[in-house]
Amino acid sequence: MLLGYANKARCTGPGYDAAGRSVPDYEIRVDRDVCYSDIQYLWLGRDVDRHVFPYVSGSITPDGQLVGGVVEYPVLTGLLIWAGAYFVQTDGGFLLASALLMAPFGLLTGWMLGRMARWRALLWAVGPPLVLYAFHNWDLPVVACAVGAIYVVHGRGTDRALVDRATVAAVLLGLGFALKLYPGAFVLPLALHVLAHNRPGALDWFGALRVALAAAGTVVLVNLPFALVGYEGWRASFTFQQLRNVDLTTNSIWYWGFRPESNPENVEFQDAIDVLSPALVLLSFAVAAAVGWWRFRRAGRYPWIGVSAAMLCGFMLLHKVHSPQYTLWLLPFLVLLAVPWSWIAAYLVADAVMGIGIFRWFYAFKAGTGGIYDGLAAQAVAVGVWGRAVLLVVLFVMFLRLPEPFDGGPPDADGVTSRRTPVVPGGPPA
Repeated sequence: MLLGYANKARCTGPGYDAAGRSVPDYEIRVDRDVCYSDIQYLWLGRDVDRHVFPYVSGSITPDGQLVGGVVEYPVLTGLLIWAGAYFVQTDGGFLLASALLMAPFGLLTGWMLGRMARWRALLWAVGPPLVLYAFHNWDLPVVACAVGAIYVVHGRGTDRALVDRATVAAVLLGLGFALKLYPGAFVLPLALHVLAHNRPGALDWFGALRVALAAAGTVVLVNLPFALVGYEGWRASFTFQQLRNVDLTTNSIWYWGFRPESNPENVEFQDAIDVLSPALVLLSFAVAAAVGWWRFRRAGRYPWIGVSAAMLCGFMLLHKVHSPQYTLWLLPFLVLLAVPWSWIAAYLVADAVMGIGIFRWFYAFKAGTGGIYDGLAAQAVAVGVWGRAVLLVVLFVMFLRLPEPFDGGPPDADGVTSRRTPVVPGGPPA
């Protein structure tokens, strides 16, 4: 994380203008030197620099611009943004304060992964993604929530009833939803895990419902104050994402697979993707959950961690936006599940090629050095996008086939749940 901060801090200062923006040549340096971060960029344009409390007095304009303190993220991330900016007056100070605010979540994630996965946790702690993306956006807290949910179910305290542990985990997933949405998808496999295993020999429908209600209740309790005090501003953060077009900044298969139709001016295409993309994401969720249930019926274990990981792959592949830092979301699953190192290395290479190439491409495009798809940077982005897409398909299948890392038994002498693969008498490994 220190290296990650140093990488992004290259774009700050050395001077600042009256608005607190780094000078000179901020707009050029962020792409040319590959040190861009959403944190520094959003210092201006969302009233962050004015320390406006988010959502309660804001709205979205007819042309899709957020005003009055609204940011395009769920409410807990909005609070993190406001807190990180409160005592500072420049984008460099905002980056530093935000890094200090989020660093404990990154450390906590590493600690939990270390307790659950031993030395494989070094992939999180010293891997390239943390250098590239630790402070690219506000993702460390939401990753901590997702990993925390798994740790609650399979780490210390596994002598408690599964439904009790899963209820606490559901609260963490609800908090994750209020940070960046994606952990909310994991509530379904967690509830199915409780349905299958809380009452041996029977399906525990009440326990599964309790898990779902705990997550939903958490989301409601966190969002309700903002919706009541400033509904228009609260709703604007969701409207902004709904209105976002598929374009060269989205890094998704929808842009690269449908050129030139993916022009933002092509309203018919944009409207079609607004329907097709979420429909396919939900279909991938249903397929993952169904395959997990098939595995439970066949082998006696519902692989909720693997199903969650596959659902995340479906989202990352099929959503109309694929931000570079999404790799941080996937990384804990690469740590916890027995993904072969060759596949991990391939994904990290494809991710780095895209994550670095995208900014060099923006720089070349703005500088006017050839056509938009000419040059090494454009080719690197294309290779990264399609290489990553293929690997997400492979990982989707692999996550649904790999054994679960935990057997749900009691912790060992070090307080860590056994990583033995459960075996059903007379049947194959789960």
